Amino acid sequence: MMGSVSHNFHFHDLQPAQDDFHTDVIAGLSGKTKYLSPKFFYDEQGSQLFDAITRLPEYYPTRTEIGLLQRYGEDMARLLGDDGILVELGSGSDTKIRVLLEAIQPQTYAPVDICREYLRMAAGAIAEDHPRLEVHAICTDFTKPFALPDLLDARQRAAFFPGSSIGNFDPAQARELLRSIARLLGPAGRLLIGVDLKKSPELLHAAYNDDQGVTAKFNLNLLERINRELDADFDIDAFRHEAFYNEKLGRVEMHLVATAPQRVRVNGCRFEFQPGESIHTENSYKFSIEEFQVLAAQSGLASVQVWQDDDALFSVHCLRPV
Repeated sequence: MMGSVSHNFHFHDLQPAQDDFHTDVIAGLSGKTKYLSPKFFYDEQGSQLFDAITRLPEYYPTRTEIGLLQRYGEDMARLLGDDGILVELGSGSDTKIRVLLEAIQPQTYAPVDICREYLRMAAGAIAEDHPRLEVHAICTDFTKPFALPDLLDARQRAAFFPGSSIGNFDPAQARELLRSIARLLGPAGRLLIGVDLKKSPELLHAAYNDDQGVTAKFNLNLLERINRELDADFDIDAFRHEAFYNEKLGRVEMHLVATAPQRVRVNGCRFEFQPGESIHTENSYKFSIEEFQVLAAQSGLASVQVWQDDDALFSVHCLRPV
């Protein structure tokens, strides 16, 4: 926990207005197929629940990615370069970046996340623990184009995008986001990105349906957040978590499924749910190495190097703009 504000810690609050949350929720619930964006999972409670998910025995991605960072961190650092700025997209928990910061020595670390308080706490702690590192935390929605603060403009840039968060985007959205990252980095930049690999449906099912029910709480917290922040009246007990691997589309899907008929009010707008009707809350696309390299190439990024664990569960890619 951050005891005081460090001299090397700077906070840039560009958090989207509450109207954006309201507009997106109303739009998502108004369609024939109801959906909510996974970026709204990460209020303070949701961020804490996701942190708990990463420590579950069934959830292989986090520990496997950390293992790759520990094993190959020096190689990654050489490719990313030092003495510049390291931007972390969707920083969330600070576990992975702490491993990477042991290997790389940037002048400036710029974590970017949508959850203000979680970002402030994690980035402030890193600033205290690394007094020679300038930390510029940026609270914004990184899925939309954003600019770095002016004082960081001229620095050599590298970006770290961990957790296979790129898999949360449909292919067209993923290409647009990767193009936006390439523009942010500039021609000499480098991107280090975690990518989950295709594997047995059984392993994937276990990872998103843990025995302790933490993933279910994480999913349902989205409705609790809407109740808290948008004056809504979802009956949380009348929805259940559902996650499954859609093999045809190569993705895990998460849904909230109504178990009883319900009328819901969200800031004066009314929505009806029938038993079995779902709200689609997240996709998590899985890739082969070659599939992701094709996606990157279509986005203006060329592969520099790829690392994967011995069991081929997860991969980390270094990419460069072309």
